[in-house]
Amino acid sequence: MPRAGLRPVTQWDDDEQSVTLGEEEPVAPIVAEVNVSRPPGEVFAYATDPSRFGEWQSGVVSGHIEGDGPTQVGSRCVMTRRVGGAVRTSVSEVTQVNPPLAWAVHGIDGPIRADVSLTVDSVNGGAGSHVTIRLDFRGHGAGAILLPLVVRQARKEVPRSCRALKRRLETGGNPTV
Repeated sequence: MPRAGLRPVTQWDDDEQSVTLGEEEPVAPIVAEVNVSRPPGEVFAYATDPSRFGEWQSGVVSGHIEGDGPTQVGSRCVMTRRVGGAVRTSVSEVTQVNPPLAWAVHGIDGPIRADVSLTVDSVNGGAGSHVTIRLDFRGHGAGAILLPLVVRQARKEVPRSCRALKRRLETGGNPTV
């Protein structure tokens, strides 16, 4: 029986039966914020374009939205990242698109899955933006064992990514062209 506030770590065996591996400490979300001296529309367009993620997020090899047309709820976001010396591709489903205010994805495959949300609030009369990025990680199968390492690394990388986003938008010319 799990202690109060803890979740059991569950893995599925070959017969689709759940096997409890132990207890997992609750993982607090990672939240990072940054002010950017660019209008919300520009910030949103750049920060939610998976093909540009590698310009401001470490480890990103490539990214794209599957299919043609504009990104919408239900679209699939495919990301390839360098993780621990290996290159891994993961798929997330877009769960929110509200330009230029909010965007979110829900990880749907892989041993470590992330729910990521990005909000952009207008500041300085629309001349600037306040960006908030929130990540919630979940481990599946063997990923439950790796989850603490991934979260520890992400707690270092997400604030760096926010600083890189700010730098890229403010000094990198016009990144939306």
